[in-house]
Amino acid sequence: MLLDDFAAHCWTFIAVSKKTVENYRGAYLRNISHSLGQREISEITKREFLELLSPLTPPNYFQTLMATRVIYREAINRELLSESPVASIKAPKSRPKPQKFLTWEEVSNINFGKYDQNIKFLALHGLRWGEAVALTTEDIYDGKVHINKSKYGPTKTESGVREVPYFGYFTPFPKTRRAVANALSLYGVTIHSLRKTYAYFLKTNDVHVTAAAKFLGHSDPMVTLKIYTLVRDNEIDEIGAKLRAKL
Repeated sequence: MLLDDFAAHCWTFIAVSKKTVENYRGAYLRNISHSLGQREISEITKREFLELLSPLTPPNYFQTLMATRVIYREAINRELLSESPVASIKAPKSRPKPQKFLTWEEVSNINFGKYDQNIKFLALHGLRWGEAVALTTEDIYDGKVHINKSKYGPTKTESGVREVPYFGYFTPFPKTRRAVANALSLYGVTIHSLRKTYAYFLKTNDVHVTAAAKFLGHSDPMVTLKIYTLVRDNEIDEIGAKLRAKL
C-alpha cells in the first residue's frame, strides 16, 4: 500500500482530537507526502525519513515525527509490516524560550477594544481557545464555569473536563481567533499566554499547584509546576525584601 493512501485512511480513525488530526495531517502533507507519499509503505527506510526531517525546525520536526510514528504504528497493527522505520528516530531536543505573559493586574488595566471581555475572561479562567469558543451561558452556573467540550469535540484530555470558579467577563467568543490574537499581539503576548496569566494569578493567590493543575485541565501537575516556577523581575525584589526582613 502507498504511504499516502494509508496515511489518508489513518486520519479517519486514530484516537486523538480533531485538532491533533489536523496538525498531524498538515505536518505530513508539508514534509513527507511530496517526497515519499507515492512509495510503498513497507519499502521506505529510516535514512529517507531522517533526510526529510533533519532540515526542519524542532517544533515542525517533532510534529512530523509524531504523525509518521502514528501512521507506522497503525500499519504494524494491521500487519502491513512488522517494523517501523521511524520508531528509533529521536525527537529533537530544544530549549524552550521563556514566554512573555501579562499579569492579571496588567490585563485588567488594558482596554483591548471589541474583544476586551473575551480576553479578560480567558485571563481569569484559563480556558483553552477551543474550550472558550464552545462555551455558552448555560455552562456557567452555581458560581462556576463548567468545561466539558471543545469546538473540536471532546476536551483535549479527560482532565480537561473540569469546573473553575467564575469571576465574570463572559461573552460569546468569535469563531475564529485571528482578531483576538491581533488585539493581544499589540502587547507582545498570545492567546495561549493567557493561560499563564491565569496560572500566575492562582500562584500569587496561594492556590496549591495540584489544585491549579485541576483548574487548568492538566493531567500532569508537573506541567503546571513549570508555569509556577516562572518568576517575574519584580518578584525577585519583593522576595528579596521579605527575606531580608526575616533575617
